[in-house]
Amino acid sequence: MLYCLVCIDRENSIETRMQNREDHLKYVAETNVVKFAGPFLSEEDTMIGSLIVIDVDNKEAAELWSKNDPYKKADLFQRTEIFKFKHLI
Repeated sequence: MLYCLVCIDRENSIETRMQNREDHLKYVAETNVVKFAGPFLSEEDTMIGSLIVIDVDNKEAAELWSKNDPYKKADLFQRTEIFKFKHLI
């Protein structure tokens, strides 16, 4: 089942993002549940959040995946919302 994680960074947190990026990408690769993902960008092309679509059994599994993400552990995100997602196109 697909879940979409909409993660918004804390203000002025690019340094936190960059310091934890390698661990985040390693987590993404190792967990093997991410179907597609990428950063939200400001008009100045600064990363300001993330969109992550994962394939897991249920919302609880999506919440657990999010909780264990190095970005989340580094307190990068101001907020994270998780939605059930249906891929159409």
